[in-house]
Amino acid sequence: MSEIRIFLSRPHMSGREIEEVQAAFASNYVAPLGPKVDEFEALLEDYLGEGSRCVALSSGTAALHLALRTHGVGPGDEVWVGSMTFAGGAFPVLYQGATPVFFDVAPAHWTLDPDPVSERLADVARGRRGRPAAVLATDLYGQSADLEPLETACRHADVPLIVDSAESLGACYRDGRRCGSGGDAAIISFNGNKIITTSGGGMLVTTSEETAHQARFLATQARDPAPHYQHSTLGYNYRLSNVSAAIGVGQMSVLDDRVARRRKIFATYRERLAPAGVDFMPEPDGYRSSRWLTVARIDPARCGVTREDVRLGLLDRGIEARPMWKPMHLQPLFEGTEYIGRGLDEALFEEGLCLPSGSDLTMDQLDEVIGTVEASIRAGRG
Repeated sequence: MSEIRIFLSRPHMSGREIEEVQAAFASNYVAPLGPKVDEFEALLEDYLGEGSRCVALSSGTAALHLALRTHGVGPGDEVWVGSMTFAGGAFPVLYQGATPVFFDVAPAHWTLDPDPVSERLADVARGRRGRPAAVLATDLYGQSADLEPLETACRHADVPLIVDSAESLGACYRDGRRCGSGGDAAIISFNGNKIITTSGGGMLVTTSEETAHQARFLATQARDPAPHYQHSTLGYNYRLSNVSAAIGVGQMSVLDDRVARRRKIFATYRERLAPAGVDFMPEPDGYRSSRWLTVARIDPARCGVTREDVRLGLLDRGIEARPMWKPMHLQPLFEGTEYIGRGLDEALFEEGLCLPSGSDLTMDQLDEVIGTVEASIRAGRG
């Protein structure tokens, strides 16, 4: 195996971040909270619109944990979750002592299939099925979940909808809403490989001032309003540092540029590799994916090679590529957990490959990746 030369998605600084970090140091706010946290939250609120209230936190996982807790999820509850997700998109359900029920993705967009969720929520509304404490929909690889039917069904059944938009900042749903502003609450990640980064960090987004206030309280160890340290509620150390927020302030200035670049990278992959039999994650009419990662589907019947053949061929040349998320219902931790679906997520895991998509990817590097994939396919076809 060669040393990695071309990464899947690495941080891409604009040059403006260092100025913001220097300002944070000059103010001596180098611990959690401070003016850059306030500024970062305000910038994202303005970007998302829709009356958004943002709470900057230490990770997207922390944000999801607080979203579940502030919406009443607790021990013994059931949470309906899209099975194809990163572990951090499901673990917080367990943090709250709840039980996940996993659902498949839809062919039209490869995100949570709203049809079986809506059908079961209709039974909830009619009193024929127990009510879940929440539905958790995940935006995948920069593409929005199908929000409208999920929001309608959850509203009729009086079930909160939480949207995991960790991977989709900069994308839009079909009605023009920006990802991160859907449902009763949403979360965003600023991990190092995301479309913009704070090195590590996340954001809880809500339109409820009360939810935002409660999340801030819980994220700062749930300290009661007293001159001494007094605690009546279990809290967490989840707030984002002022220095990390300063990086985020600098990154926000180039977010739309980063989306445009990744979409161009995707378009190049599709133009060059579709003739070789490679399929790509579909983008329904009206959606605008950020294409955080370009996801290819390598069907052995069409391409003559498996996803793993292609991945290993890339790795031999020092090029990082990664299978799609292994569905949670296939994970050893969740063995025996209820799953509703036809196994499309399982097929996508077997055939799906995330290709290098960083916004700092050069055309020469992109040509090398594409050429390596093409070579693997030619070899497979003999």
